[in-house]
Amino acid sequence: MSTQRTMTTTVNTLMRQLKDNPVNWALIAILAYVVRSYASSSKPMIQEAKHPEVMVFKNYTPIDLLPFDGHGKEGRILMAVNGSIYDVTRGRNFYGPGGPYANFAGHDASRGLANNSFDRDMLTDPKEAIDKLEDLTTEEWESLREWEQHFASKYLFVGKLVENQ
Repeated sequence: MSTQRTMTTTVNTLMRQLKDNPVNWALIAILAYVVRSYASSSKPMIQEAKHPEVMVFKNYTPIDLLPFDGHGKEGRILMAVNGSIYDVTRGRNFYGPGGPYANFAGHDASRGLANNSFDRDMLTDPKEAIDKLEDLTTEEWESLREWEQHFASKYLFVGKLVENQ
C-alpha cells in the first residue's frame, strides 16, 4: 500500500508542476523529440555496394598523358611526378579545369613542383624528351621529394612515365 501511495503522490506532484509551470511542457516536448530522434537514428543505413573505379597500371609517354587533363569523357586527371604517374582525379578542385594546379594535369609536373612554381613555362613540351631535372639544386630536389611523398600518400599510383616512341 505504501508503494501505491508514493506513486500516486509522485504523479499528483508532476501533474501539479505541469499545470503551474508551462515551461515544463516545453521541456517534456524537447525530451520526447530527442528520444524519438535517437531511436530513429540508431537504425543502420543500408548503402548499395559500389566497386571503386579501377585503372590498370601501365607506362605512359608524355603524349599518352595529354588526354588526362580532366576535360575528357571520363574526366580522369593524371599527373607525372618524378617519373611516377598519379591519378589525381579525387583532387579535381586543385588539378582539374579551373583549379590552381590545372596546368599540371596531363603533364609531367616535376620541374614546377621542384621550383614551387605553377607557371606554364615550367612544363616541358610533351613532344620533347622527358626533363631529366639535372640542373635542380639540393633544395629543389628536396622540394620535389616532399611533393612526391605527398602524392604517393594521397593518390593512386597508376603508372610510370617513359620516353615517347
